[in-house]
Amino acid sequence: MNCLWCDGEIIPEISWTTLFMLPEPENLCDMCKTELVLLDGLRCKICSRKSKASVCGDCIWWGERNDPLSFNHSVFQYNDVMQEMITQWKYRGDYALGYAFQKQYRASFRQKSAMFPKNAVLVPIPLSSERLMERGFNQAVFLAGLLTLEIKDALSRIHGEKQSKKTRYERITAGNPFRVERAVSEPVILIDDIYTTGTTLRHAATVLKENDCPEVCSFTLVRG
Repeated sequence: MNCLWCDGEIIPEISWTTLFMLPEPENLCDMCKTELVLLDGLRCKICSRKSKASVCGDCIWWGERNDPLSFNHSVFQYNDVMQEMITQWKYRGDYALGYAFQKQYRASFRQKSAMFPKNAVLVPIPLSSERLMERGFNQAVFLAGLLTLEIKDALSRIHGEKQSKKTRYERITAGNPFRVERAVSEPVILIDDIYTTGTTLRHAATVLKENDCPEVCSFTLVRG
């Protein structure tokens, strides 16, 4: 098969293990895999930002405002290559490119499973109908589908303002764009592609908790 990013040929490694236990397929070549940087080392325990402090300044600020989000865990850093891939995937309709993240995304979720609430369900961050029509798919729904937990479409989006066009201040001070379509009584893991300021996830967490959800955390592909 060929790499989903550079289209170079991927030559599978053959061993006794791979002969008897089919490994998860590689969708990126070794060179492209090295361009995607996994988050590791010291990071904020609330938002996954690289930080020497256990809680970064942003999350201290959110905490002072009764933070509705227990924590966020992200898989990759947001570097230039990741930015290009996300743009190609989300905004240029390259749906299959999402599978480039599949192997490490799933592995990270398995490795961190103990930190997530028991009996949690996945709730993808919704797009507005306008954005869904533009893109053809919701990247958060795609990512949720890579995992094995139950998915609940509990939220809808009231308007479709582009978050990528807003300044940090505009994002933090914007009104809540979500409403609950189905109340969720179980703990929720919100799924989205990028954590930037965390405002989108906290808006979603707020309306879920206002409708009796006991706990909300999030699992995102990238920490911006």
